Order: sequence, then structure tokens, then C-alpha cells
Amino acid sequence: MGQAGGRVLGPAHAAFIVVEGMWTWYRRNWRATVVSSVGQPVLFLLALGFGLGSQVEPAAATGGREYVVYLAPALLAATAVQIAAFESTYPILSAFKWQQTYLGIAASPITPAQIFAGHLAWVGLRLAVSGAAYLGVAAVLGALTGFGVLGSLLVSILAGLSFAAPVAAYSATLRTEGQQFSALFRFVVMPMTLFAGTFFPVGQLPEVVRPLAWVTPLWHGTELSRGAAFGDLPLLDAAGHVAYLLVLLAAGAWFGVRTFTRRLAA
Repeated sequence: MGQAGGRVLGPAHAAFIVVEGMWTWYRRNWRATVVSSVGQPVLFLLALGFGLGSQVEPAAATGGREYVVYLAPALLAATAVQIAAFESTYPILSAFKWQQTYLGIAASPITPAQIFAGHLAWVGLRLAVSGAAYLGVAAVLGALTGFGVLGSLLVSILAGLSFAAPVAAYSATLRTEGQQFSALFRFVVMPMTLFAGTFFPVGQLPEVVRPLAWVTPLWHGTELSRGAAFGDLPLLDAAGHVAYLLVLLAAGAWFGVRTFTRRLAA
């Protein structure tokens, strides 16, 4: 689709306009996301951290910490990836197929690449707000150990975006009713949440399946989130985790620009 009037917008300005449009909708409908964005991780923290976790003695597996303290930063990363997965599936398909809002935006001076960038910016904003709300509740519950959790919030946003980018790129290729998303959540997101280090160290998994956890963005995000919260992650290890997430984000962004451009130029 062509751009109206031949006018060119700067990338930041165009992305801001896309985010502003999403915010206009979200501020009227934010209540529908409170349970999944904040309520769900808080319930996990209460049930597993203070409930089941009360029966777990501090040991080497938890770094000598209480289980609820060990769990809190990992839930932040897991929730970020889950929110990113949802925001990059059905909303993308809807914007192309059902509501067709992206088609309308593409008829303006905003390019497909800028639409994709605006989507990622919106996801990052959602992750920042939801993560901050979760940390506020966790702090009241006494599950946090210090201001290092602010670093946990930043790396959790990075982990979420590194997953959102390739998923959004894939979503832009679909012309179905979204049946593929059920498989994505069932066979990728859920197993990743359970077995990528959120609730117990990956080292406790059978050796043959550990590499499957290591390639997930959630494992890298969890390691970084705990490392920031506790300050015990070696700098070289932290750099490796960040580099992996950045490469995944960059690859997803490259793929996303291509799929958005191809879909909107059709």
C-alpha cells in the first residue's frame, strides 16, 4: 500500500504514533489484562513462594535463599515472556485480518517497518508497566531483597522483546483464524515457563533436555533477572546472556520488517 501524500515521518515519531493508537484502545480496556499481567504472577508467588515454598529449605539449588526470594525475579521474567507472546499473536492477526487497523495505518506516511517498530515499542511499554506493578506487590509481600530488582525489570523487558519480535514476525504471515497460536502456547510458551529455570534450576533436568531450555529466551532472561536481583552473576556470563537476547531480538526484527512489508504491500 502506498504512503499518503509522499510525506516521510522519522522512525521515532512514527513509532510514537503507533504506540499512541494502541494506548488509546488500552486505556479503555486495561482492566481485562490485570489478572494475566499482574494477578497471575502474584498468585503464583503466593501459592508457590509462600505456600509450597514454605516447605523448601534454603539450599544450594536456591543459592541459600528462601524459595519465595529465589522465585520472585524469575516470575518477573516468565510473566514478561508470556505477555510478549500474547501481545504478538492475536493482536497482530486482528490488526491484519479482522480489524485491519494496520492496513489503515499503512495508507498513511507510516511505513510497515515503522508499524512493526511501534508494535515492539508498545510491547516494551506493556512489559515495563506490568513488571513494575508486580514488583510493587512483591515488595509489599517481602519477596524482594533490594534495588537490584530494577535491573531485573530491564532484562525481563529485553527477554520479552526478544521473544515478541520473531513471534510477531510469524504472526504477520498467517491468514488463518489463528489456530497455530494454540500450538505455540501449548508446546512452546507453557513448557518454556515450566522447564526453563523459573521454578527450579535447569541443572536438575535430565541432561538430554537441558539444551532445549538453554536455547529459550526465558532461561537467559531468568538467569539475568536473578543475577540482577542478587548481584551474583559473573559479568562474562551476564554479557553472554544479553548478547544472545539481542541477537534473537535483531533476527526477529529483521524477519518482522520483511513479513510486515510483504503483507502490507500485497
